[in-house]
Amino acid sequence: MPATAAPAKAVRAPQKGQQTKAVIIDAALNLAAQIGLEGLSIGAIAEVTQMSKSGVFAHFGSREELQISVVREYHARFEQEVFYPALTAPRGLPRLRALFANWMKRTSTEIDSGCIYISGAVEFDDRPGPVRDALAESVNIWLAAMLRSVEQAAEEGHLRADADAQQIAFEIHALILALHYEARFLRNPQSMRRANAGFANIIARSSAPGAPAADAEPARTESAPRAARAKVA
Repeated sequence: MPATAAPAKAVRAPQKGQQTKAVIIDAALNLAAQIGLEGLSIGAIAEVTQMSKSGVFAHFGSREELQISVVREYHARFEQEVFYPALTAPRGLPRLRALFANWMKRTSTEIDSGCIYISGAVEFDDRPGPVRDALAESVNIWLAAMLRSVEQAAEEGHLRADADAQQIAFEIHALILALHYEARFLRNPQSMRRANAGFANIIARSSAPGAPAADAEPARTESAPRAARAKVA
């Protein structure tokens, strides 16, 4: 019996440690949404989670590593809410519309809490280092996925042959940035409607004749794993 009891205990300990770390990251993510990444500290997280500072420190080793872990968790949740659900839509404009709709849905929930991508850019735009690198990498991965979706819409013949995919992706990103500014800072009640109208205008301006309408369902679809790999291709 003693020979089998020790391995079981050894397995449970790492699992408990991972669960504790997940609780800490979740608390840190919620706090960062309110006060920004720069406001995070080992002491602040210890207070929120009612843990000791040494206990929090043991899981991360530094404030910087805590911030990076928060960035990575935010990115993982962003993908789960925005990117992966859109992969069930057919390639081309249906998927691009789904990506934007999911992005808008998440943005609507962040108008009060804030977006770490945006607040982090303000905090770390001129501060080189691992935290800025983690933020920039996460944003670039998402923007590459958006650009790839625009390019696929062109490949499917849904966008005009002369449509500038990079410009379209840039303008879609700009709509979200403007939405955050208008909704959070200026408290413009029309900001969501105008962002949706802006997207519709971009698509209308760039669509090829006979492109699928917003409620159309083209037959050709793509499996999620293949499409997920395409986002960084």
